[in-house]
Amino acid sequence: MAKKPARIPNAKFMAPVTPDALLAAVVWQQAAAAHRAHQETLDYIKKNGLQDKKVRTQINGDDKLKAVFNGKAKVSMFEMTKLVSGHVAK
Repeated sequence: MAKKPARIPNAKFMAPVTPDALLAAVVWQQAAAAHRAHQETLDYIKKNGLQDKKVRTQINGDDKLKAVFNGKAKVSMFEMTKLVSGHVAK
């Protein structure tokens, strides 16, 4: 059997990005890899118990996250990814 070639990471996913002021209130404040914005947002959600208890794919936003979620009190995990991406500068 032929060995699979090594996986090459997506360069855009690893590119440094800077969060805007709204996202910086939730995560870090300096430039870092793009995937870090999503990971730290998920860490913030877990730390503060913001995942809906019944519908696990829903996030209940606190005051900081509502600002990132464009004023929405509840978003899905998929929508959260899109909204967080809108708050980083490449």
